[in-house]
Amino acid sequence: MSLFSVDTEFDGPNSYVNSMIEIGVVLIDAEHKLDETFYGRLRPIHDEYVQEALDITGYSREETMEFDDAATTMQRLYDWITEHNRPDRRRPRMLVDNPGCDWMYVNPYFHTFCKDNPFGYSHFSLTSAWQGFVKTPYKSFKHLRKTKHTHNPVDDAKGNAEAFIAMIEMGFKYKL
Repeated sequence: MSLFSVDTEFDGPNSYVNSMIEIGVVLIDAEHKLDETFYGRLRPIHDEYVQEALDITGYSREETMEFDDAATTMQRLYDWITEHNRPDRRRPRMLVDNPGCDWMYVNPYFHTFCKDNPFGYSHFSLTSAWQGFVKTPYKSFKHLRKTKHTHNPVDDAKGNAEAFIAMIEMGFKYKL
């Protein structure tokens, strides 16, 4: 299966009443290259938002209302994942730092706008993998990132991909 590092930005903590406003995806290829990326900005689909969440992204509510249609962006992403999934592989896999946030938005958006999530019903948690690898639930992988965490979802997905590649180079068993 192909592995895609995914990061999202949203305008509040609840996917039932708040909206995903940005998504970044990085394909982790077998040679550990991170050249293939996807970036999308999504117009909010819900009326509620939390100003503190928008402050993190640097966008105003008015700016987000000018973003691309969520259905169009999600279909573009679905097609991009399908195109970049290796044909000899099964269903692609989604690598995320915080599935409680990223998966919580990505899964319902795919099912709402594309009628299917290309990643299926599961994801791969970078945090859990790292904590299992170092045998403690109290350690963070974030020191392994090379790309600065900026809240730009492509930068953050790339940093997470770099951390995962570092884990593989340290002996974590995962075949890309």
